[in-house]
Amino acid sequence: MKKCFIISNWKLNGDLVFLKKNINIIKKEFNFSLKFCDLAIAPPYVYLHTMYNYIKNTSIHLAAQNVDIHTQGAFTGEISVSMLKDVGVKYVIIGHSERKLFHNENYDNISTKFVLIKNFNLIPILCIGETEEEKKQNKTEKICVNQINYILKTQGVEILNNAIIAYEPIWAIGSGKVADANEVQKVHSFIRKYIASINQKVATNIILQYGGSVNNNNINNFLDKKDINGFLIGKASLTTENFISLVKKAEKKMSLLNRF
Repeated sequence: MKKCFIISNWKLNGDLVFLKKNINIIKKEFNFSLKFCDLAIAPPYVYLHTMYNYIKNTSIHLAAQNVDIHTQGAFTGEISVSMLKDVGVKYVIIGHSERKLFHNENYDNISTKFVLIKNFNLIPILCIGETEEEKKQNKTEKICVNQINYILKTQGVEILNNAIIAYEPIWAIGSGKVADANEVQKVHSFIRKYIASINQKVATNIILQYGGSVNNNNINNFLDKKDINGFLIGKASLTTENFISLVKKAEKKMSLLNRF
């Protein structure tokens, strides 16, 4: 059965009032009613445990927006993977372009985080993607492979089992610029074929998400593509009514696709 996995990334947004109001609406709409979509929400760190208490008896999962490379010690302001697991986190986003841009994260750090997350039996969501300049230079495929290979070169392809890759072209994140669905499918297909050239089973099972200004007007274009397995949604998930509409469209589309 084909499913769509949708993650709502709140980034640096929201407060306790926002959390309570919106999660109650989402729970009322979806709780255990979704058959073809899986949902996860990534609130800011300080609300993770509160969010977990709201969703722990539902079908909605908890995601974190980042994790530190250390498991304990004198690292003021950081959060370890064991702490995330302790408060009910299942998924961890790493490698997001905003972390690279504003916090100088590099691929050695990202690779270390990926392995840590796997070692604690959580699921990493590895963000990859190219800049607008790299796209103009037709380097999209090369950039994506290089970013994946930082992990594969030390761990082997099996590390991608029970993991997610989110293709997020940097030029489309929060910009309002939307990648063409056919182009995204082409990139996703390339990524899957690249992984398949190493291990077919891993390639078949891996979830490939798309992120980059997904909204109610364009989501159906992406849902039609066979190698797009879900979405990492930022700004569009902050308006609950819009987010619910996105999920409903995905659920409806997946139900139709699963008839065949």
